[in-house]
Amino acid sequence: MRRGRGPASASSTASSSSALFGGESATSSPALDTRIPDLLKELHQLIQQTQDERARSEHNLTNIQKTHERIQYEQKGKSKGTSTAVSPYFKSKLRGLYSTAKADAEVEADLLRKCLDKIAQIKSIRNERRIAAKSAGIFMEQEPPRKTMRRGVLMTLLQQSAMTLPLWIGKPGESPPPLCGAVQAGSDYVAKPGDKVAARVKGPDGDEQWILAEVVSFNTGTNKYEVDDIDSEEGKERHTLSRRRVIPLPQWKANPETDPEALFHKDTLVLALYPQTTCFYRALIHAPPTRDDYSVLFEDTSYADGYSPPLTVAQRYVVSCKESKKR
Repeated sequence: MRRGRGPASASSTASSSSALFGGESATSSPALDTRIPDLLKELHQLIQQTQDERARSEHNLTNIQKTHERIQYEQKGKSKGTSTAVSPYFKSKLRGLYSTAKADAEVEADLLRKCLDKIAQIKSIRNERRIAAKSAGIFMEQEPPRKTMRRGVLMTLLQQSAMTLPLWIGKPGESPPPLCGAVQAGSDYVAKPGDKVAARVKGPDGDEQWILAEVVSFNTGTNKYEVDDIDSEEGKERHTLSRRRVIPLPQWKANPETDPEALFHKDTLVLALYPQTTCFYRALIHAPPTRDDYSVLFEDTSYADGYSPPLTVAQRYVVSCKESKKR
């Protein structure tokens, strides 16, 4: 099974791109330059409010703990055969304390969601700046176009992109949105320029493979994407592909504790990015994430049972496979 494209040595070339993973360009519009500092100030204020709210609610949590300790102390002092039921007084007191704690937690959760919204806005603006600068051929000094980098650097950038993928935190009863974990986008969804996707392309030898790519544009007339291979010098390997050959990557991680339904289940057939490569291969889910990553079994005929040993792949790089049977 082929595991990567191009030489696997440390001197392999890749695109210049910390830019491909959210780096910022040297120039941008004055409006955007002003907007980011404003958003950062608002984010700082929200973080401060969150800290203040947490400190304010600490007193109530301490009272809950002390009340439980008092109940345990009184129950220990009761003689044998006496009822150990909690008294109406303590029941009423705990009910009030827990109601206050629940309200405090909801306020804090709302503030944290607002913080995450601000972060998402900042990342979106930074990405817009990067795309605009890239189109104009402008780069920061440390991000020149078509600069080669060691393969290990590219792999590190891929890992960082997966680690910084935001965790979806919804309100109680709110369902995870499309592109959260295993939740697929609708049939009418169009990936935006700069979005990372799995793209099915034809290689030099004529074989088709799924590669990690970045969307350049979408033509509504032809209903086709233009995408750049993430593992080539910028613009050197550009592919024009129909929508069925492009799968958007998740934009949020799903929380295994609160949204397990938004994760692929054991034995589900998926496409997963093979470790230390930029190619997606068919695999079975060996175990869903307990925190961030899946454990998967890649199809591999070099093993007796046709599958590799379990390997770890981040949620960011696991997508649905439409082919139902093992080849």
